[in-house]
Amino acid sequence: MNFRLISLILGRILLIAAAAMAPSLLVSLLYGDGAHMSFIVSMVSMATIGAVLVLFLKKHRRSMQPREGFVAVALCWIAITLFGALPSFISGIVPNYVDALFESAAGFTTTGATVLTSIEGVPESLVFWRAFSQWLGGMGVLMLTLAILPAGERGVYNLMRAESTGPSSERLVPRIRRSAMILYSIYISLTFLQTIMLLFGGMNLFDALIHAFSTAGTGGFSNRDLNIGAYNSGYIEYTVAAFMLLFSINFGLYYALIVRRLGRIKKNTEIKVFLCIIAVSTVLIAADLMRSGVFGSFSETVRHSFFHTASLGSSTAFFTVDYSLWPGLSRTVLFCLMIVGGCAGSTASGIKAVRVAILYKSAAREVKKIIHPRSVSVVHMNGEPLQDKALTGVLHFFVLYVMVIIAATLIVSLDNKGFETTFSGVVAMISNVGVGFGSVGPAGNYADFSILSKAVLSLTMLIGRLEIFPILMLIIPSAWKRA
Repeated sequence: MNFRLISLILGRILLIAAAAMAPSLLVSLLYGDGAHMSFIVSMVSMATIGAVLVLFLKKHRRSMQPREGFVAVALCWIAITLFGALPSFISGIVPNYVDALFESAAGFTTTGATVLTSIEGVPESLVFWRAFSQWLGGMGVLMLTLAILPAGERGVYNLMRAESTGPSSERLVPRIRRSAMILYSIYISLTFLQTIMLLFGGMNLFDALIHAFSTAGTGGFSNRDLNIGAYNSGYIEYTVAAFMLLFSINFGLYYALIVRRLGRIKKNTEIKVFLCIIAVSTVLIAADLMRSGVFGSFSETVRHSFFHTASLGSSTAFFTVDYSLWPGLSRTVLFCLMIVGGCAGSTASGIKAVRVAILYKSAAREVKKIIHPRSVSVVHMNGEPLQDKALTGVLHFFVLYVMVIIAATLIVSLDNKGFETTFSGVVAMISNVGVGFGSVGPAGNYADFSILSKAVLSLTMLIGRLEIFPILMLIIPSAWKRA
């Protein structure tokens, strides 16, 4: 294990995270909200530690192995979560550090869960930091590092692979830094476009930025207690819903569209599965709500159905109404959407539509083999056959995913919150949705959970965002042995 290289990467990340707090400090000074010192102390702390690591660890073996990439990613995400909690803790808005850590994890992992009973009384700079941390976490802090720092280490693809979502990661172009820059260019462009459209919808600039950052990271943090429902605007709801879906699509497809590789888009199985899931879910929920007479008109029913399907399906969890009060079928569909999530290579979380498609096709192949033992069947994705190694990898991920849910549920159940609250809360954490059902639904929060549960849920958020394996590497002794 190349500890010097990992420490150097950690130092760079802390320097970038310190710089990332500068906009929030500026907001604090502009609004005069009194939280500026909390950001100054946090920035100085991170910058000092980061500078020490970078300056004293320049000489190192520059080749990065896969396990080093996974360990570096895990440690960097843990570090920025720990330090990202400082502003809210130092300011006194969240007096308990574990609560502040929970808020920080919910930000960087784009989970959107909260222990705050009201957001409208929180200083503007801390509200901005919450949303901006979701924007940073959406594409990935290490991806930002690859985009803005000069290339140097061999094997940095292992960093990109460890932080990217989905069964595999891909280079848009041969050079890793160029690929990262392209991804962030698309990310920034979509964020800017949404901000402009929200301004046209009547939001002020601050509100538009907060909701654009949260949408881009598919995180769901708002500066209103009633969330998107506070605006009571069909235009805003449809705009946010559309962008939640746009940010849930593999960014590689946007690049393919830009360079006019339309054949790649047409052959992509995942985008077809994802959009089909969204369409079917919207119809099912709308029909169930119409049958139950929840809303007064068809247009209102479709509006809320589509918004919440896009919201839970993208793992964003913005809300306009308390959907935990909806009929059983609608809630079940929304719960399934929480688990599935968006597409690989997007800012959305969950199992991912591509894994669901692979699991389904793999199961169908096994059934076919039982019926026709001598038949030869191959699972195809994007028009190409999948190797058994890829199928096994998806199956292993799913098993670990379920095991984490079971383990976290058992620990959190010690709080006696009821099965619906406990189980949906844990699933919301590992799926990085944040909002579940019961007392952790849109009208609730995680304030009443114990310190142990909040710590476990914070870890579960990180496990979900990094898709298990980087965190798992930290507890495997052989991963730390020198090569």
